[in-house]
Amino acid sequence: MNEQVLKAKQIVENYDGRPLRIMEVCGTHTHEIFRLGIRQMLPENIHLISGPGCPVCVTPVGYIDQAIDLALNHHCTICTFGDLIRVPGSDMSLQQARAKGAKIVMIYSPTDAFTYAQSHLDEDVVLLAVGFETTTPASCMAIRDAKKNNLTNFSALVANKTMDNAYLALKDSADAFLYPGHVSTITGCQIYRDLCEEGISGVVTGFTGPEILTALAVIIKKLEKGQPFFMNCYPRVVRDEGSPSARKIIASVMEPCDSIWRGIGNIPGSGLQIKAAYQDFDARKKYGLENTQGHPNPACRCGDILRGDCMPNECPLFGKVCTPEHTVGACMVSNEGSCSAFYKYME
Repeated sequence: MNEQVLKAKQIVENYDGRPLRIMEVCGTHTHEIFRLGIRQMLPENIHLISGPGCPVCVTPVGYIDQAIDLALNHHCTICTFGDLIRVPGSDMSLQQARAKGAKIVMIYSPTDAFTYAQSHLDEDVVLLAVGFETTTPASCMAIRDAKKNNLTNFSALVANKTMDNAYLALKDSADAFLYPGHVSTITGCQIYRDLCEEGISGVVTGFTGPEILTALAVIIKKLEKGQPFFMNCYPRVVRDEGSPSARKIIASVMEPCDSIWRGIGNIPGSGLQIKAAYQDFDARKKYGLENTQGHPNPACRCGDILRGDCMPNECPLFGKVCTPEHTVGACMVSNEGSCSAFYKYME
């Protein structure tokens, strides 16, 4: 352990000031913080909150219901990432819908859905487009290529989200944020400076133990000064300008809209929808889907966990009826979900 990391570790372990709430909003950060045992080395007055950084965790119940409707009632082939298959809807998951005859195809990239549609022209193929700024460009490319190739059997059910307005909605949930490294490679750093003007503090960090410890130490020292702050602690990967080309691809196909986050509710301007120029590839319009809120299990406390109002093991379902093998809440589905990570590393 080099001198700089050792100093950061000492700052964190020896902190004896006022209670601090620090929220990470990246699924990989959540997983690594649990895996590396960072929570165990924190003093009692530093509370790490696993916020809404896992795309699967924040995908609303109503979206899953719409996907199941497409699969069972419109007989569409659903192309989706593997974790999303097990996310509960109001009555069932996509995995359970598959047992009722739904055709579900697992993909590793949104462009895989475009390729599948090209080679299965007799099927109506729907891409489940979820995720944050890192996966959205690939979804936009799939939609753009479908239009370019006049691929009329392809469409996308979009639930992509952006993080900047989510920070505003969560402003009172944390004293500072650990900003996500991967997302920041796309967004760049200006959005965090803008958040500073709104009184929101945070640092961008990487994913190793030393990087996370250094970021926590920076937050502690900066908060002591009492002024909103931002620092990029991951400059070897995150450039100030981010990726203008990726943002250009997103802007060409999608536009901002209000969005429902599972357990949090509607966050204005935090979602993306397909632009009018590509509306023929919007599954909601193509199949006339109704907007639905869905009905999550009332005993599930995923929303409280994502807001930092409780820990996973304080949910009455955790480890009993809700386990990685039998999921009730979305936070238990993905390896990046706080309940899944807590179950794996803390139980």
